[in-house]
Amino acid sequence: MPTPAADALEAARATGTAAFSKFMSVLQLIADAKDAPTVPQLATLSGFPRPTVYRIVGALIAEGLVVESLRGGTFELGPRLLTLASRSWERSDVRVAAADALQTLRDATQETVHLAVRSGSEMVYIEKLESPHAVRMASRIGTRVTLYSSSVGKAYLAALDHAARDALLDGVTLTRFTPNTITEPDALRAELDETRVRGYAEDREENEAQIFCYGCAIRGADGLPIACISVSIPLFRRTDTPLETYVEPLRAACAAIAERLGPAPRSAN
Repeated sequence: MPTPAADALEAARATGTAAFSKFMSVLQLIADAKDAPTVPQLATLSGFPRPTVYRIVGALIAEGLVVESLRGGTFELGPRLLTLASRSWERSDVRVAAADALQTLRDATQETVHLAVRSGSEMVYIEKLESPHAVRMASRIGTRVTLYSSSVGKAYLAALDHAARDALLDGVTLTRFTPNTITEPDALRAELDETRVRGYAEDREENEAQIFCYGCAIRGADGLPIACISVSIPLFRRTDTPLETYVEPLRAACAAIAERLGPAPRSAN
């Protein structure tokens, strides 16, 4: 039979869990916001009272997880959180396994190369190798891009079966970023089917104007996508032989990384 002390301890644990959940909810809202949000905006999005959000944001700032942005009154991710994320990515098996192949791909194409993994309904860059040219991509490690408008996202979706693909896209708003962004669900499904057949994805100025990207999935032993790689090219620099210049080295890089990762270890019975 539970004792009063045990009941009190359980109640304290429940309270702590609820408080932690609120902290994480606010932190996630700040991370996901396109523009740095204000406390009133966070209160509206979270459903928490403003005084509660003020306390949470204050505690997150004290821990270095959030900072007030330069314009004041809005908040963004802090250096401590970015450091923790960076350490996680540095120790990522796929990032380590991909290092040599990414270098080879960047040197072969002379263009910016990204390695991305899925994070919820988006892709996040966990590695970036810059083009040696003066005109480069403005992205950075930690940049999040959509599944439907980026080449890494489309490559990831195309590597899934239709049920898993549609489950990920369910509820996602197809926001238009450029005149070329695909915003019709049927058109997107057709694009993903075509991507699956040809074995690589294209971002035809769909995520950013004047930037053309090719993407390909790194598949595990089970055939499912582990991560994706893209080659990003300013439109004015794109060659007339994209298959030979970008796609073939890209697919070779994905195959080399998949081979280096090898089959997943079997769990002991």
